[in-house]
Amino acid sequence: MKFKLFSVYVDDQAKALKFYTEALGFVKKTDIPAGEARFLTVAATDDPDGVELLLEPNDNPIAQTYQAALMEAGLPVTVFAVDDIQAEYERLKAIGVVFTQEPTAMGPVTMATLNDTCGNLIQIAQG
Repeated sequence: MKFKLFSVYVDDQAKALKFYTEALGFVKKTDIPAGEARFLTVAATDDPDGVELLLEPNDNPIAQTYQAALMEAGLPVTVFAVDDIQAEYERLKAIGVVFTQEPTAMGPVTMATLNDTCGNLIQIAQG
């Protein structure tokens, strides 16, 4: 058994696709109409056939409550690995990405937290 797909609720799929591809550097993998929404996934540039992230609409009350509660508590919805957290932090800040936590050493791991503009906090980690 292995990971293939996981999801993150977003308040706007088009905005999320732009942020996750243009800012974070993922590539669009799947884009299939699904009623008023889309089955929309992104993947890592260096592993486009690997694990996919579903940019799932938060168009139901449960998803909206979950997303809002995580944001209010300052909890990230997921963690992405980076090779050089300081360089990635500087690159993202330079293009206007808002961080709620600068790179911080936490034992053997260094983490930073950013706002994905779609209702979520995302953590990046090195270590």
